Amino acid sequence: MFSLQRFSLQRILGRGDKFFELLEASAEEARQSVQALLALIRAPQADWDLEQVIMRKREEKRITEEITTLLCSTFVTPLEREDIEELSSALSRIPKVVKKFAERLALSQAYVRPEKFSRQAELLEQAIDTVCEMVGQLRHGPRLDTTQEANSRLHQYEGEADKLIVDLWRDLYSGRHDAVQMIVLRDLFELLEKVIDRCRDAGNVIFQIVLKNS
Repeated sequence: MFSLQRFSLQRILGRGDKFFELLEASAEEARQSVQALLALIRAPQADWDLEQVIMRKREEKRITEEITTLLCSTFVTPLEREDIEELSSALSRIPKVVKKFAERLALSQAYVRPEKFSRQAELLEQAIDTVCEMVGQLRHGPRLDTTQEANSRLHQYEGEADKLIVDLWRDLYSGRHDAVQMIVLRDLFELLEKVIDRCRDAGNVIFQIVLKNS
């Protein structure tokens, strides 16, 4: 009887680890999608290749489906089911917007200079690193103040991105750009800011999970 109980407990704990592994893998895929996008922005336009961005989105989708399947087959979960689903969904939105930005960027090569996105790219890199840090801490039962500090950083990056896009809009409306270029650049600026917003959203979900379990 004791052996059976111990075996059942090991299975529960093992599946708990699996959830954390999958969430961490999902966050890492989001980071890899951002890294692929940054490489795209920093590369000469002649060398642009969307394959890495597309592959990262495909892999993230597979992980999300695996999390959903595991939720359906697991009775006891390390976090509330709704929280796992919400975090998985929030993480999946990051590479989704990254892919959309990359596709639009590739279609707009004649109208854009990638260096225009350099400051936004720096903020995005900081934001996704913070998200991965927060997800990685979940399995260890992070302190509320530690999570709150990381989440505050995400809000700071998002706030800086908001200020930056106002400056970018000011440049767009200066009359130095033709109509088509203005539309293209505005669309790309807003999409890149949206990726940072999605990182902030994931941080908010993690903070609420930690707050609920503290």
